[in-house]
Amino acid sequence: MHRDVFRTSPWRAYGFAVAAWGAAFAVRHALAHWFAPGFPFLTFFPAVVLAAYFAGLRPAIVTATLSGLTGWWLWIGPPGPDLSEATLIALAFYVFVVAVDIFFIVGMDEASRQLAVQVERNAALAKSRDLLLREVQHRVSNNIQVVSALLKLEARTTSDAGARRVLDNAAARTAMIARLQRNLLDSDGRAVPFDVVAREVIDDALALAGRSDVTVEIEASDAVLGAEEATPVVLIMLESVNNALEHAFPDRGGRVQVRLQDSAQSRRLTVEDDGVGLAPGFDPAAAQSLGLRILSGLAQQLGGRYDIAPSDPGAVAVLTWPRTQDATS
Repeated sequence: MHRDVFRTSPWRAYGFAVAAWGAAFAVRHALAHWFAPGFPFLTFFPAVVLAAYFAGLRPAIVTATLSGLTGWWLWIGPPGPDLSEATLIALAFYVFVVAVDIFFIVGMDEASRQLAVQVERNAALAKSRDLLLREVQHRVSNNIQVVSALLKLEARTTSDAGARRVLDNAAARTAMIARLQRNLLDSDGRAVPFDVVAREVIDDALALAGRSDVTVEIEASDAVLGAEEATPVVLIMLESVNNALEHAFPDRGGRVQVRLQDSAQSRRLTVEDDGVGLAPGFDPAAAQSLGLRILSGLAQQLGGRYDIAPSDPGAVAVLTWPRTQDATS
């Protein structure tokens, strides 16, 4: 039985209070010959507690008053209005005990109600925040898509082949950012694990490159990226995979392995291929390509470092960066 059944109606509340007193009186009267002298209120204390819990403050006071008068009149001393010193002490003790019971029960009940209201308010705020986040993410994605479309339009209207190539690359990158923004959160507003996002964007990259002969493996252990690191990390991973597709396997297939590893204070992303390897004398720090400059800038945005080194066989790209607060929590 839910206690709000009695609290929503004064008639029910006070009816419960009187019923609790009546039940306690009936039990006390039925067991009167079993009780030793000095226990006039023994069955009435539970009645007061129940009235305070189920009906509230004022009904509990009614139960306590009826119980006190009944015990005083019938069982403290001789039946009747006894006002001896022992009777007054017993009444004072009874008043003290029931007052403490009512105070703590009603106080804890009010505290629990306030906590429930606060929890409900926080849940509503969290829901509103998630809705706002999804709406902002959707608008950002749409705006980026508009930029990509404008870049494509500009590429079609220019007669310079070099400029057209640069604009096409910029349009492709902004379109990928727009798709990535849509994929970072699921339908419930939760962050999507890295391996799920990585698989989607890598499959798109393989399809666009027409490279069915290259296998990409992802190891991430269900890691979830924080809000501030998700976009730059996935973009760095995608650019590294695209570099491998373009340079590591010019005339044959191969394998690319993507790993995301965690430690206490940092994270490490590696993109390793078994391709032809780096060109002799290749220095990533001195490279002037747009892709490598973008990768270095994104790594700096994370407060981390991006390197490319030879592997055996092939090459390996490594991004290391400190863990963000929302990723560690």
